Amino acid sequence: MNVPFEYQRDERLAYHLAWERQMARVEAIAAREAPNLFWLLEHDPIYTLGRSASPADILATTIPTRVTDRGGKVTYHGPGQLVGYVLRDLRPAIHAARAHVIKLEETVIRALAGLGVEARRESDNPGVWVAGEKIAALGVRIRHGVAYHGFSINRAPDLDAFAGIVPCGLAGRGVTSLEKLGSPVPRAELEARLVASFQEVFEAEWRE
Repeated sequence: MNVPFEYQRDERLAYHLAWERQMARVEAIAAREAPNLFWLLEHDPIYTLGRSASPADILATTIPTRVTDRGGKVTYHGPGQLVGYVLRDLRPAIHAARAHVIKLEETVIRALAGLGVEARRESDNPGVWVAGEKIAALGVRIRHGVAYHGFSINRAPDLDAFAGIVPCGLAGRGVTSLEKLGSPVPRAELEARLVASFQEVFEAEWRE
């Protein structure tokens, strides 16, 4: 059975504006006034602290910080990193948060496989990893039975920005990108791969 989703994309949007837009859409989905949403965009440079984050994980203050309501700890967003927000009605199976996270990981893993990059998940550390380094971070929140937030995948961001934090609270674990792996791709190509894998994994049918 296909699941109705709307697909949107933006070039770049400030994190707080994207969060406000997500919250409005969550309310609309919960009221069954709008379909689920798959949204691709980039953010201006920012460190975001999830609900499990510790202020001690911020090592530098040269980049703005913002406390957010997603799960997880601290991460970096910025140009060259593609963010995928997935707003999805989980009702009546609102207990299926873990299954939702696995679908997000699988979407990224399949997209990277299409680019010749072998990636995997780790059972204890949500996200997507290549040769022991994180290439995509995940964070999810559920409100009124609707999941929101999603994943961020490192295409060609400034990886030095991750030196200002303990990424996802995992000291000693590296962060990588498609560019660092020697597989640079234009944003449009990565978007196309993600859209295709998302449709497969989530059995999505695009709606206006």
